[in-house]
Amino acid sequence: MFIETIKSFVFIALELTLLFMVISFFISLFQGIIPYERIERKLSGKNRYIAAFAAIVFAFITPFCSCSTIPIVVNMLKKKMPFGIVMIFLFSSPVLDPTILTIMGVLLGWKVTILYIMITSTLSIIIGFTLEKLGFEKSVKNVVMSGYKEENRKFNFKLAISETISLIKSVLPYLIAGAAIGAVIHGLVPTEFISELFGDEKWWLIPLAAILGIPLYIRLSSMIPISQILIMKGMALGPVMAMMISSAGASLPEIVLLRSIFKKELVIMFVLSVVSMSTISGFIFYFV
Repeated sequence: MFIETIKSFVFIALELTLLFMVISFFISLFQGIIPYERIERKLSGKNRYIAAFAAIVFAFITPFCSCSTIPIVVNMLKKKMPFGIVMIFLFSSPVLDPTILTIMGVLLGWKVTILYIMITSTLSIIIGFTLEKLGFEKSVKNVVMSGYKEENRKFNFKLAISETISLIKSVLPYLIAGAAIGAVIHGLVPTEFISELFGDEKWWLIPLAAILGIPLYIRLSSMIPISQILIMKGMALGPVMAMMISSAGASLPEIVLLRSIFKKELVIMFVLSVVSMSTISGFIFYFV
């Protein structure tokens, strides 16, 4: 049993690391041909629907975790971009990492991944516009935060290699942690235990998973291999996706950072919005 767990860990860790390196390299390589300036103009445009779509695209091509998104949000606010559009980016950026989405497609299936993208994008737009409609723009503090630097880049092979190496160094601990937890669940936790405790009929696990995902701060890079094993063991897709989205969409470190740029009422609404988005997403996967 122990040997099988070790073999499972090595296989999962190598598979994830290889996938992440290859996908990250090509994403970094092709970022040089992305028209960032044109997208930024769309973000500030008068057509709100086009601006919302541009915010989703911008979130997709800027692969950051929840904490790394904050400096960009501050920069967007300083440029007087519409509050609702900024909020759409804030909610969608951590959950639409292109590298992680590709790995998700390989491990969990492309139907699940496409549905995940559609749900998180749509809910991010709805929540962003709702917060703007409710007048939460007045809850933004007048602050200046350093740490984000705009840059124009070109198609650069060496830079793509350098960025891939840098990115894999920062993400590798999370990949290894996810592989280790997944291997332990796969090798040591009985299938019957997971399927009986977390099976399809346990609908109440979805909101519970959405709430628990935030303090856990499990990055998507760790959560995906864990999710794959849990689903294989019989855990329902609904609570798995709810926890995945909430853990990626918000974290305690991010909430602390948001407190420095948002007033308390907006921070509370942010957390409630992430939990709501995670719960709704979980129920959609539950019924579909």
